[in-house]
Order: sequence, then structure tokens, then C-alpha cells
Amino acid sequence: MEDQQPATGDLTEESAVDTAVAETEAAPVDAWDVDAPDTENTDGSSEDDDAEGADEGVVRFREWRPVGKWSVIAAAVAAVLFVGAAAFAGAMAQPYLTDRATVATKLRVARTAANAITTLWTYTPENIDKLADRASQYLSGDFQAAYRKYLDALVAPNKQAKVTNTTQVVGAAVESLSASDATAIVYTNTTSTSPNTKDVPSLKYLSYRLVLQRDHARWLVTKMTTITSLDLTPKF
Repeated sequence: MEDQQPATGDLTEESAVDTAVAETEAAPVDAWDVDAPDTENTDGSSEDDDAEGADEGVVRFREWRPVGKWSVIAAAVAAVLFVGAAAFAGAMAQPYLTDRATVATKLRVARTAANAITTLWTYTPENIDKLADRASQYLSGDFQAAYRKYLDALVAPNKQAKVTNTTQVVGAAVESLSASDATAIVYTNTTSTSPNTKDVPSLKYLSYRLVLQRDHARWLVTKMTTITSLDLTPKF
């Protein structure tokens, strides 16, 4: 039989393969610029969604970069500012602490002066004998000796007249203060009663200036002078 040539348009398996290969070689695909259409899975999610889900389980590492010069400078500036702030806070706290210590000392001096005056000029006929001993805890030096001498002359006549003397401090203030010396002013109302005056009270307004010296943790009175003496006794 004579060989028959295939008709136009008829393809054999070999010719079909050759044609496909030729078409593939004739149209090369740019592997870095592919605009492939989005495809969806049968469940409705896209391949991009699957890719994002896969990325969630991937551990990523950031590239290590050496600390830059400006980062070091910024850290140094921050450290300097911190130290400066701490020093500023300390400088501000020091005067505050000093002021608190001064106020505490003034209160101690004023309290001592008030207690001393109250003790020195408060007595009854029954306890005037022990007044010098009670007052000694607030007095020092020559003033203590002078006060005892004054009481020696006062005890007998006041005990005989049954005088009761009550001194109430109405105000006290520190006039001056140094490391070992202080001056305080004390304002008082003093009331005296006696059967000889039918117990009609004798009222006086008195103020004193006291000089005190520090004796370790205590302040002691070394001098006392009267500043004001007003007789407020009613006149009949």
C-alpha cells in the first residue's frame, strides 16, 4: 500500500507533543514578574490565606545591627540627666531637713521655757517646801543658786499666809537660737489667792525672757528677767 500523508489539521501524538514544546519555547515566562490569577480552594479560602496561616508558625529572626553612635550618646545623656536629677533632689532635700531640725529644736526650747516658768511660779502652802527641788531640773549654774536663795526668803511668809500661786503659760516663742544657746520669751497669767485676802484672786499678766544653754540633749535656764508686769486684780 502506498503511504498516506496525514490530512491538513490532523495531529498525531508525536506532532502534538512537538507543537506543545515549540509553543513553550516560543513564549518564555518571566519568573520574577508573574501576575497569576487568584485561585480559591474548594472551602472558599484563597491561597493567600493559606500562605498567611502557614506564616504564623514560622519563627522569624531580625537581623542584628550594632549599636549606633547616637544610641550610645543618648544613653549617656540619659544617665547624666538621671544623676543630675538625683543630685538636684538631694540639694533640695538638704535645706528641708535642716529646716525641720531647726523647727524641732525651737519647739524643744519653747517647751522647756514654758515648763520652767510654770514650775517656778506654781505652788501651794503644802508643796512650796519642795519647789526648789522641782525647779532644779530646768535650771543651771548661778541662776539655780539664785532661785534657791530667793525661795529661802519666800517659803516661810507664803506658807504662813497660805498662798496658792498658779501660773498659766499663754504663749512662748524662741527669740534667738544657735548651736548651744537660745533665748525664749514666755507670756503668762498668774493668779494668787490667800485667806488673808478672803480668797479674792490677785491677777497678774507677766512676761519673761529666758536665756537657755544646751546640756547634751537638754536645754537649761541660766538667766531670767521680767519684761512685763501688769496687775489685773479687780479694785473694789
